[in-house]
Amino acid sequence: MTDQRRILQRVVGPVWRRLRLLLSRGVLVLVDDALKLQRVQVTLLGDAPAWAERFQQYGYTSHPLPGAEAIVASISGARAHLVALSVDDRRYRLVGLAEGEVALYDDQGQSVHLTRAGIVIDGAGKPVTITNAPKVRAETELLECTGEIRDRCDSGGRAMSEMRETYDGHDHPGDSGGTTGKPNQGMG
Repeated sequence: MTDQRRILQRVVGPVWRRLRLLLSRGVLVLVDDALKLQRVQVTLLGDAPAWAERFQQYGYTSHPLPGAEAIVASISGARAHLVALSVDDRRYRLVGLAEGEVALYDDQGQSVHLTRAGIVIDGAGKPVTITNAPKVRAETELLECTGEIRDRCDSGGRAMSEMRETYDGHDHPGDSGGTTGKPNQGMG
C-alpha cells in the first residue's frame, strides 16, 4: 500500500465510519409514551438495545407495538444520541390502497380509509364515539342507518322504531264525538 493511500485511509476512515453509522434500521423493544417527546428502545443491527427520541408528524401520534421496525439516525454519527425518524409495522399495515389514498389504522383492524370513492370508517366491531361536541351536523341529501336510532340513550331513551309504532297506532278524540282515524302513512 502506498503512503498516499495510507494517509487517505487515516484521514477518511473515521469520517467513513461515522457516515455508515448515520442511518440504521432497528426493531422496537419498548415505548415510553409518558414524556412530551416519545422515546423508543430499539435494537439496531448488531447492537444492544438503546433509547431514541421519536419524532412524529405534528397532529398525529401513535404508540407502536414491540416488533415494529424503525429507521434511526445517529446524530453526528454518534450512537449515544439516537433519533427515530420513522416507525412502521408491516404486520398491520393496510395494503392495496389506490394511488392517492390515505388510511389511519391499528393492530385491531380499526381504520379510517380515505378512498377514491369516499371515506370508510371500520370500527372492527367496536363502538365509534364522538365526544365533547356541542353539535353534530350532517349536510347530506340522505342519511341511511341499517340499525336502530335511539335518542337520549344514557337515560333510557327510545328507539325511532318504538316512536314510529306509537305514532302509527295513535288516534285522537274527534270534534263531533268518536275518534279520528290512524295516521295515513300513504300520504306524504
